[in-house]
Amino acid sequence: MRMNYRLTISYDGTRYHGWESKKEVDTIEGKLEAVFARMTEQDVKIHGAGRTDAGVHAMGMVANGFLDTTLTPEEIKAYANHYLPDDICIREVSGVSERFHARLNAKGKVYQYTCYIGDEKPVFERLYTWVLPEWVTNGTPDRMPDIEAMQKAAEYLIGTHDFKSFCGNNKMKKSTVRTIYDITIAEEEGYLRMTFHGNGFLQNMVRILTGTLLEVGYGRMHAEDMETVLASRDRQMAGPTAPPHGLMLLEVEYGV
Repeated sequence: MRMNYRLTISYDGTRYHGWESKKEVDTIEGKLEAVFARMTEQDVKIHGAGRTDAGVHAMGMVANGFLDTTLTPEEIKAYANHYLPDDICIREVSGVSERFHARLNAKGKVYQYTCYIGDEKPVFERLYTWVLPEWVTNGTPDRMPDIEAMQKAAEYLIGTHDFKSFCGNNKMKKSTVRTIYDITIAEEEGYLRMTFHGNGFLQNMVRILTGTLLEVGYGRMHAEDMETVLASRDRQMAGPTAPPHGLMLLEVEYGV
């Protein structure tokens, strides 16, 4: 029986060219569609809650797709995980209404960016962490940014703003207005984790926000500059784009 299914997916994005299906390169969406096409012996289109960039990871990506099968949700999950590569896992499968769409019905997303600020190489976390370069502070090499200054800068970014300055697509024709509900910045045993909670994010937005906040942390920008950066609607006014491998999509939120 043909039915709409909601999928919750985790994946390591290291060897993929992002989420969205592309010809001749491996993508997360492409791998999922291939497995479900094999299962149903039909072409299958999967819709993700967003399009993560090449190299970005996810713990809780949500997607949906119509599958014509007599298998139960648990059997669909078992089948897919058997044939999917080891770096992609479907965590949950459930039948949903025909009207459910993973992207259009999403109410919010939570991303986390992880940086390493410790003294030793993070050998086992290197694919998921940006090892910040050492800066010479008072004659001593140091990776530690000023977290208090970064938190102050983050306060200017919370709320509803036009985030065009933080968008990696300079040809963006749709609205660049988004709402950020919260930004938390915390140090934990050599790691600096920045968590961004908003109603949606533009292309590269979290990575540009991360790079900009770090510019403040290292004293190359000031917290108060965020007002000017937002008002300019100019990508060149914001900081650099942080590399993709430190970014993780933690959760996609939906209404009750």
